[in-house]
Amino acid sequence: MDTPRCDPSLQAIEALSAAVLAMSRPLEVREVLRRITASARTLLGAEYAALGLPDDHGGFAQFVVDGVSDEQWRAIGPLPRQHGVLASMLHDREPTRLTDVRTAPAFGGWPDAHPDMTDFLGMPIMDEDEIAGALFLANKPGGFTDRDEKLLRILVAHAALALGNARLYERSRELTLSGERARIAHDLHDAVSQKLFSLRLTARAAARQVDRDPARARENLAEVARLAAEAADELRAVVVELRPAALEEDGLVATLASQAQVLDRAHSARVAFTATGVRALPAAQEAAVLRVAQEALHNALRHAGADTVTVTLTGTAPRGARLTVRDDGRGFDPESVRRAGRHLGLVSMRDRAAAVGGRLSLESAPGRGTLVELEVPGA
Repeated sequence: MDTPRCDPSLQAIEALSAAVLAMSRPLEVREVLRRITASARTLLGAEYAALGLPDDHGGFAQFVVDGVSDEQWRAIGPLPRQHGVLASMLHDREPTRLTDVRTAPAFGGWPDAHPDMTDFLGMPIMDEDEIAGALFLANKPGGFTDRDEKLLRILVAHAALALGNARLYERSRELTLSGERARIAHDLHDAVSQKLFSLRLTARAAARQVDRDPARARENLAEVARLAAEAADELRAVVVELRPAALEEDGLVATLASQAQVLDRAHSARVAFTATGVRALPAAQEAAVLRVAQEALHNALRHAGADTVTVTLTGTAPRGARLTVRDDGRGFDPESVRRAGRHLGLVSMRDRAAAVGGRLSLESAPGRGTLVELEVPGA
């Protein structure tokens, strides 16, 4: 009996579909570039792949590679700008296919640490009539074919859409950040300004009563001390929220641990964090988890009067994560809050979860605390 063989055309369609799906989720531009590059290299079976976005000076604003180690990439040095095969493709609207890139007129030699490359396929990524970027592949056993070029044309058409979506996603995050800063400013005015105003009035009353009613003056001074401590707590909380989280440098687990530690010191409530089996997530997912955690902590510490807040991050199969933020505060009726138009950041949290394909749930009731849970998929 003959062994059934897979249709090569079907295999190509499946590989192309997998590549398109890998880069089509709402992600930051850098992550989309990385996925496009890795998908193209896998799809065409090349040894090396790279993708560059142009700047306004004839060079690259962003550049990612696949198939080159981090150490090798650092040793290669600066990218070509006005010269070289790669830079020339930022001005060429047609694909470039070469049996040996070293024979191209624009070839200017390799840096010492650069890997040797021969056969080459480059394809512009078009945004209407503008070149939005260029995708490069090198060193395929047997060389690149007409079929490879057709597959890459299809891939870069989807890549242009994915890149546009990523830019819109980053813009929406910028707008969300602006909204968060406006909320923090509002909180600062409402909470800290009111406490400082009360503190000033109470201090004036104490000053008038020092001679004629010392006992009442002492009571007022004790109130001054209490109000000053609360104002200091509010200010520290605002500073924590404004401080940029070092996700890229430290990773999600370390950043959440640091946030919990700072909040534990800044508030009278106990804030604890634990993490189990968490792998690195895509940048967009990590940012969503961090922001949801911050919003849930903000609600617990500033509105719920919690004594204890526990933050837990757990890895889930195959490469996702589950965040839970539980507090023992006064709790609330979610339906009543929704009807009253007071969202407590719930809309923002749900939007963040949806943007990365995650799911957010909330449980609360008066006198029973609150549980916020977020699940996000991995890569």
